[in-house]
Amino acid sequence: MTSLNQRSSGLVQRRTEASRLAADKDRPSGQEEDESRRGDEQEDDDTGDSKETRLTLMEEVLLLGLKDREGYTSFWNDCISSGLRGCMLIELALRGRLQLEACGMRRKGLLARKVICKSDAPTGDVLLDEALKHIKDTQPPETVQSWIELLSGETWNPLKLHYQLRNVRERLAKNLVEKGVLTTEKQNFLLFDMTTHPLTNNNIKQRLIKKVQEVVLEKWVNDPTRIDKRLLALIFLAHSSDVLENAFAPLLDDQYDLAMKRVRLLLELEPEGESMKTNANELLWAVVAAFTK
Repeated sequence: MTSLNQRSSGLVQRRTEASRLAADKDRPSGQEEDESRRGDEQEDDDTGDSKETRLTLMEEVLLLGLKDREGYTSFWNDCISSGLRGCMLIELALRGRLQLEACGMRRKGLLARKVICKSDAPTGDVLLDEALKHIKDTQPPETVQSWIELLSGETWNPLKLHYQLRNVRERLAKNLVEKGVLTTEKQNFLLFDMTTHPLTNNNIKQRLIKKVQEVVLEKWVNDPTRIDKRLLALIFLAHSSDVLENAFAPLLDDQYDLAMKRVRLLLELEPEGESMKTNANELLWAVVAAFTK
């Protein structure tokens, strides 16, 4: 599993500072049921957006990684596959479908605790529901690290190959086509034809990029518990998928340096300690631990 801490070099194209993003909304502690009910209605800071343009974590990470005109991710990116599976686990946790098993008398580490199905109610997303069914039907339960590997197909056990979610990037791209963000084209690469998905709605991608930039610039708070969980997860998973710096490419040099400095501060956090804080999502920090171990 590629480490989150190995990528800190920047891209050279930097133009302007990100625009203003709506303030983060803290959720008070002790309202887990309320968070579960609201999970299906993803938070969207742009009040003008319709429900059709609200994206899942997986779609946001893929959109950051897609080349606008070419419509595909870098051939050299071998991190995004596992990163997208991590997105699925966190998305399901934020929607109140998954959680980590209880600690018991002797507290286990995040990576030793099993993933438990909290609710099997459909999410309305085919990929999420497929992953949720695998997790619900599997006994004994598996850990976060195991699920990232199993859903990615990274297992030597032939009896567990059926857990692999296939054509994830293509299926996510088709979701974005349906939401009016991408379009579908065919490109010829000498020896083969490939379906590509160039960007068609630049406004949505620019809002996503500004949202990521705002988290580590104008709206930065030096306390991860005050950062919206979905935005915090997006920073971590975009970095683990090697697409985060695409969002920082338009920044000026000093803004870029500041953004990367604050990302490194987040990467240096101790997941075990953060998961024990009030209102923390343990499964989110377990996924972070899986990519930083």
